[in-house]
Amino acid sequence: MELRTDPGLERSCGPARAGRITARPLAPGVECIDARFFGNAFSPHRHDTYAVGMTLGGVQAFRYRGVRRASLPGNVIVLHPDEEHDGGAGSDDGLHYRMLYLDAAVLREALGDQARGLPFVSEPVLPAPAFRRVVADAVALMDDRPDELRLNDALARLAHQMARHAGLRLHAPGTVAVRAGHRARDYLLAHMDRTVRSAELERVTGLDRFELSRHFRALFATSPHRFLLMRRLERARRLIAEGGRLADVAAATGFADQSHLNRHFRKAFGMPPGRWAALAGGRGGPGPTAGPG
Repeated sequence: MELRTDPGLERSCGPARAGRITARPLAPGVECIDARFFGNAFSPHRHDTYAVGMTLGGVQAFRYRGVRRASLPGNVIVLHPDEEHDGGAGSDDGLHYRMLYLDAAVLREALGDQARGLPFVSEPVLPAPAFRRVVADAVALMDDRPDELRLNDALARLAHQMARHAGLRLHAPGTVAVRAGHRARDYLLAHMDRTVRSAELERVTGLDRFELSRHFRALFATSPHRFLLMRRLERARRLIAEGGRLADVAAATGFADQSHLNRHFRKAFGMPPGRWAALAGGRGGPGPTAGPG
């Protein structure tokens, strides 16, 4: 869904430049927006959700808790439910940011038994590299096809960072659920050619989606989503080296289409699959509608 800001909210100097807000629900209680605009876009208002995001371009200016704030590109922003704030571009260059809106119940579930109560982050603007990486991964979800396992891991990591910056005491998970973790791993390997839903892993392991994410990471140093993705990509790499056509390889390894494979292959291995095919001696020809590798 796309919304355009009211031209009357733009700066009075120079010609008005329209903004754009693209909103995408990711799951019940989780929505992400990508916003680009010039001037003052939002008058004072309140949300009943947490708003967690990052500034991507320009200066993000807003009044929050009675103080005028400014966020530069790369900064994380955390706004709490029912806190009044406004928002706009702090310079003539305009503003670009992404924001997740999280129901408190989702955040509470994601924290599980790690912490008591909800996190209260006192500073709304945070130049925190580790937090920034987690937020960047979370807001990137609106660019791709919905993936429950990826979303679960992103929310679990986000909740951990929010609790840490709120100064909450984080409890260790206790005994790692080794058998449940290995059952999840075996199930993912057995079903790597299709989408695996959270409910399936919950049935297999007896853990809820966020418990599984925490215990799986403790066992295997990665998330269920990342584990499954890398197994698919490793298989894709072998099939490409054997001369498989890229469109056929994408279908055989659980990717929605060739462009989906291309995007993840490049991120994982530093080159497009067509380049890998050439170096590995496989044909790897494009599918009927494919562009360059």
